[in-house]
Amino acid sequence: MTPAATAAGTRELPHPTRAEIRLEGVLHALSDPVRLRIVRDLAADSGALFSCSHFDLPVTKSTTTYHFRVLRESGVIRQTYRGTAKMNGLRRDDLDIVFPGLLDALLDAAARQAAASRRDPLR
Repeated sequence: MTPAATAAGTRELPHPTRAEIRLEGVLHALSDPVRLRIVRDLAADSGALFSCSHFDLPVTKSTTTYHFRVLRESGVIRQTYRGTAKMNGLRRDDLDIVFPGLLDALLDAAARQAAASRRDPLR
């Protein structure tokens, strides 16, 4: 994991290195519908960074913080501070190198599931 603070005094959050990203951690992180929704939103705007408040999630602020922490600690997202805001970006390059095709397969499956749910409201 990266250090919690740099010599310049900027705040930095711990993230796993590419080599530390584990399949079971990624799958666990993406098994929750709220976290999967966050990742789908980040993937839709590839390369963009969004603050936590950008996401309209059906959970409390403390639960939102927890979900972002799980995604960061599993290596799915990178969080950086911009002023007082935590900015979030998908670690697509790292995930594609460590697990080629996995992220795309999971995002495609999630999109198909969401489309099927919209067609069948009893689902």
